[in-house]
Amino acid sequence: MTHDQIHSLLQIQLYRSNTVRDLLVSLLIFAGSMAVLWVFKTLIFRRLKKLVSKTPTTLDDFLLEIFNKTILPLLYLGSAYIALNHLDISRSTDRAIGSVFKVATIIQVVRAFLSVLTYLIRNSWIKLETHGSIASKSIVTLARIVVWLVAILFIIDNLGYDINSVIAGLGVGGVAVALAAQTILGDVFNYFVIIFDKPFKEGDFIVMDEFKGEIERIGIKSTRIRSLQGELLIVSNSNLTASRVRNYKHMEKRRALLTLGVVYQTPPAKLRQAVLTVRSIIEGTPGVILDRAHFKTFGDFSLIIEAVYFVKDYEYNAFMGVQERVNLAIMEAFEREGIEFAYPTQTLFVNGTARGAVDLIKN
Repeated sequence: MTHDQIHSLLQIQLYRSNTVRDLLVSLLIFAGSMAVLWVFKTLIFRRLKKLVSKTPTTLDDFLLEIFNKTILPLLYLGSAYIALNHLDISRSTDRAIGSVFKVATIIQVVRAFLSVLTYLIRNSWIKLETHGSIASKSIVTLARIVVWLVAILFIIDNLGYDINSVIAGLGVGGVAVALAAQTILGDVFNYFVIIFDKPFKEGDFIVMDEFKGEIERIGIKSTRIRSLQGELLIVSNSNLTASRVRNYKHMEKRRALLTLGVVYQTPPAKLRQAVLTVRSIIEGTPGVILDRAHFKTFGDFSLIIEAVYFVKDYEYNAFMGVQERVNLAIMEAFEREGIEFAYPTQTLFVNGTARGAVDLIKN
């Protein structure tokens, strides 16, 4: 075939003003792009993947995964778009192809953005040591919904439609939904308050008003508390954040107040010895820090000795065990030393002489 024949063949029009030459050039652009991308993915990308798999960090693996799932598909699509743009096509077809490319680009960009956002949230959640995977999943789900809604509006706007009416409709609908589900939305909002403020977490023992128990699960709408009696209390997050909650899980030590009463007939020397005995017993108990121990005051029926000490183990059972050991040791020591505990009594004197005593036992 001569040069003139080849030239004539290439100038043959196939569709509109597109010649065989234009079609071949378009095919070469597309095939060349595909070949370059295939070589990159087969040779370079695989080697990079092997290299990053040996590094201790996960960031490089994540970036390669993002490139493979979002950037490469865009490059393939871009190659096809450039090849088609070389041809003479109708305005409607060109507009349709452009719209498809725009929508695909927006979707891939949103996917990449959400992947990065998910990676950052989940990794920062581990470092912040919050409520674990449940909280991070909730944040990620909410972020996905918001981002995709914005992306859909952006796509509609890029397709040439008026989104003002759509936004107005969403605004009215949102107000109606917010009013109808005000309580639910309040619980959801307070769930995120609990997540970020961290007043308690799963496994903590809390006291809220007359309720007390261990946090079993923090949900989006309600929190489940296992009470000491064994039943499951379900409390809305709004009630929890609005109440005064005492969290005993993070106590470093528990404070114990000990009040003793000895009879008025106790001599000062023995009373002084009683105070020293109380101090010695508390100081000698393992896991206990003595704050103070004194003869406090003259009571109605007894001489009051008051002591304050701290138990290092914050667990309630351990705390009660220490109190029991201290109390029993004081009782045994007072019995050995002949120090008598007081109980409510009243002595009646007639003409300065004791005629009798009436015990007034107060429950």
